[in-house]
Amino acid sequence: MSRATYPRWRRAVTATRRRLAGGDRERGANPVELAVMMPLILVLLFASVQVAAVFLARSTALNAAQSGVNAQRPYQAGNGAGVASATQFLQAAGGWLVGWDTTGPTCVIIDGVEVTCTVSGRSLSVVPGVDFAVNQTAHGTVERLTQP
Repeated sequence: MSRATYPRWRRAVTATRRRLAGGDRERGANPVELAVMMPLILVLLFASVQVAAVFLARSTALNAAQSGVNAQRPYQAGNGAGVASATQFLQAAGGWLVGWDTTGPTCVIIDGVEVTCTVSGRSLSVVPGVDFAVNQTAHGTVERLTQP
């Protein structure tokens, strides 16, 4: 076949093939890069899930403490109303806060004026061996009658 009858597009295809075949020295580099980067990606993924679990545990503990304060604040509330309310909240909230039942929520009335509830526990652990302590406290004033 003479050069005149050889189509231009075939010449371009042949030249491109030669160029690609010659520069094929980095073949298989992508799987190696992925194998090197995958442990880092997994560590970042598990770390972000663990951080989210810690924040959810802190939020659960704070909401339980606030629930205890809200139950203990009303005028002539029973002595265990705050602890009962915080315990009920924690039982319904799920397992984001672990180990809260060993110490239990505590509610203290200070001078009949202020109530403080504290909830302690640990966050749910996504990474084995990693344990974060959670301790949240809420304050409020106790309702009382005053003389004008």
